[in-house]
Amino acid sequence: MTENQTTKFGQFSIADIVAGISVGLVLVPQSMAYAALAGLAPVHGLYAAAIAPIAAAFFASSPFLQSGPVAMTSVLSFGALTAIAVPLTESYAMLAALLALIVGVVRIVFGMLRAGFVSDLMSQPITMGFSRAAGLLIIGSQLPKFLGVEVPVTGIVSSVIWTLSNPSSWSLEATMIGGATLALIVLGRLLHTLFPGVLIAVAVGIGYSVWTGYAGPVVGDVPSTLPSISLALPWASLPHLIFPAVVIALVGFAEPAAIARTMAAQTRTRWSPDRELISQGAANFASGLVGGFPVGGSFSRTLVNRSAGANSRWSGLITGLFVLGVLPLATYFAPLPLAVLAAIVIHAVFKLMDFRRLIRLLRISPPQAIVGWTTFGLTLVLAPRIDLAVMIGIGFGVGVHLWRERNVYLNTVYRDGELTLEPVGVIYFGSVTSFDDALIRELALHPNAKRLVIDLRKIGRLDFTGVQTLRDLAADATSAGLSVRIIPGHAVQGTKVLKRVIGEDSKYLESDQEVKIDNGVERSD
Repeated sequence: MTENQTTKFGQFSIADIVAGISVGLVLVPQSMAYAALAGLAPVHGLYAAAIAPIAAAFFASSPFLQSGPVAMTSVLSFGALTAIAVPLTESYAMLAALLALIVGVVRIVFGMLRAGFVSDLMSQPITMGFSRAAGLLIIGSQLPKFLGVEVPVTGIVSSVIWTLSNPSSWSLEATMIGGATLALIVLGRLLHTLFPGVLIAVAVGIGYSVWTGYAGPVVGDVPSTLPSISLALPWASLPHLIFPAVVIALVGFAEPAAIARTMAAQTRTRWSPDRELISQGAANFASGLVGGFPVGGSFSRTLVNRSAGANSRWSGLITGLFVLGVLPLATYFAPLPLAVLAAIVIHAVFKLMDFRRLIRLLRISPPQAIVGWTTFGLTLVLAPRIDLAVMIGIGFGVGVHLWRERNVYLNTVYRDGELTLEPVGVIYFGSVTSFDDALIRELALHPNAKRLVIDLRKIGRLDFTGVQTLRDLAADATSAGLSVRIIPGHAVQGTKVLKRVIGEDSKYLESDQEVKIDNGVERSD
């Protein structure tokens, strides 16, 4: 349906209504599955799915991005909460709601400060390493449910080891249900993007459970009550949640930011990372108010939204209202086998299991490969505290970047008593020592030089420490009897400081030697 064929109601259109309902049909079962992944009862997923997209719609800049429970944010929440509470308990659920509130506040503050660039802290190697390790953990966490196993141990890794070590405990019936669910979803996506494979799988799963009297693990009672606002939360636990909340706020925003950016490029529309931060913050804050848990942007549901013809961000509002309308019927989900929900989660994250790009890094950039694979290993080793793995990975990535930038390459030309030095790289506090050593070495190699030209036009950045180093070098060179000329170039960010520190320094002005600042114009020799 094109823009001209839609019938508008204010800013809404029929296409937005159709798209919103289409997403809602996928979101209802997904939200219950992601709630289980986060260690919560399914009703908390439905609450988050109902309220989050409504709140996000009023602030979003992308007309397609769909907010709600997602796998990555759910597993991050699980890791943060299991350190201080027991899953599936009332106290755990209240802590999850408080965590969502804090995540919401952090994102709103970052958005108001126009700090949408924070998502760039997650470099591609870090993202690749973390997401693939998190995908393994998510699949591992769902493996016992998929196989119908009641695991007597806690922890994702321990549960996987126990499950794989006790194949006699596997349920053939549960495995077949999970396998059929996966097949239905995959085949449905092959037929058409809008084919409701997830919804049909849930309906078939419920029907099978009721018809056969399925005795395996099921969802169980789901309250059919509408969400209500409450601030009766465990505020005393606030200090324990601030760090993981900041991590979830930053890491969890990387995915919706990438989705919105991709959609904007494909549709040639503008988007604002700062507005999306506020939008995602509002979604999390609203989710926490009604007993939900941290949410994010969903790539699969965003594709469904766009494919269904969404024209504006109000399609998210329709999605939330649809889930609200389903809540009174939530009790009918009670007989749904957990193997169905496990299969839904496994399918959602299976695309993360493509290790080809991470392996290719080993050939393309060994230092970045080390960052990616280190983050991958830390995520597995530190599970369930994968938030710590992310922060360590970011710190390690920044450290590798600074280490690589500390080397400044020096091109040298000597002609008729004039020594021209052309550094290539970044001159900052971490690289000034190697830069200074290289300059001194070249001066020592050319003792007959009378004139020194330092051409900075191939320098990407020059900080204050770099300027001071150049100043000291100019002073040493003039003391040695050389005339000094510096060409800053237009790309050097420290040009004004450079001119102020060197060109207007009274010490140089009073010197008998010549210290000049060139305007960077090409000259003939």
